[in-house]
Amino acid sequence: MSAVQTLTVGEDEGDQRLDRWFKKQFPLISQGRVEKMCRKGEIRVDGGRVKAATRLEVGQQVRIPPLPDTAAPAPVARSAVSAADAKLIQSCVIYRDDHIIAINKPAGLPTQGGSGQTRHVDGLSEALKFGFEDKPRLVHRLDKDTSGVLLLARTRMAAKALTTAMRHKETRKIYWALVAGVPTPYLGEIRYALVKAPGHGRRGEGEKMIALPPREVDETPGAKRAHTLYATLYRVGSRASWVAMEPITGRTHQLRVHMAEIGHPIVGDGKYGGSGQENMGDGWGAQLGGVISKKLHLHARMMRFEHPETRKPVTITADMPDHMKQSWDTFGWTEDLAVEDPFEAL
Repeated sequence: MSAVQTLTVGEDEGDQRLDRWFKKQFPLISQGRVEKMCRKGEIRVDGGRVKAATRLEVGQQVRIPPLPDTAAPAPVARSAVSAADAKLIQSCVIYRDDHIIAINKPAGLPTQGGSGQTRHVDGLSEALKFGFEDKPRLVHRLDKDTSGVLLLARTRMAAKALTTAMRHKETRKIYWALVAGVPTPYLGEIRYALVKAPGHGRRGEGEKMIALPPREVDETPGAKRAHTLYATLYRVGSRASWVAMEPITGRTHQLRVHMAEIGHPIVGDGKYGGSGQENMGDGWGAQLGGVISKKLHLHARMMRFEHPETRKPVTITADMPDHMKQSWDTFGWTEDLAVEDPFEAL
């Protein structure tokens, strides 16, 4: 057995769970053993009892109890990313430096694993180390069928800075969508609150949200305020429109629910806009028919944020996926017709 040790949380080790920090220091100690040592008070932080999920801060003192010389067997190594998947995810990189990686996430690829999801950005990011010891960390997410700019942090400090900036609404995100019908007024905002529909599971594609008038937030358990700006850029008669959207809040499925709630669902959104085409009096259905793809037409076009290291503004844009490009070609639209930020003056 080893002797009792006291380790100090380093500059680049703050804001992470105790169990994850511990496993990096002592990789052969099992998760169950870490949790047991926490329950028995053998692992302490600054002299106090802690749980495995306790978040550590830089400079804290962690008591390490005596550990066996022969620890638990090493965990089974993660399955390697296939050469084809590595090539795929690396081809999605649109920005990279020593602190940040940005990819243009393909439509249909989940951001994280979930029920039945074994292939996702979080797993494939093992192929995005580019010489670093650890894989980059996700700092936000996109729905499975939404394409576009997705940020990953290459260091713990960058992840903390970007997560904090998003929490405090210090980043800008502009989405493009093809919607059924023509929103009026052409420039407006949507403030319907959102709450998870009863009977739907954890966050993910199985989850469904319901829109509520803002006045019902306080009386509805689990409801959260949501705020979206939108701008109608171009239209095809009264049947379809190219819309830019900026989510001021970041709720699950926010843009999809908001556009459907005002009667102009995003094309291809069967969850919130239905599978029909006709206008039943309360808004258009989410399918246009003809040669227009039935895939979701929602794309995270642009993201603007302060670089966590240089503190300079960074703007990243992502090209549309093929099915959206084909729809744009059908309507005679080109990407350069839109200003980069239609909400900049607001």
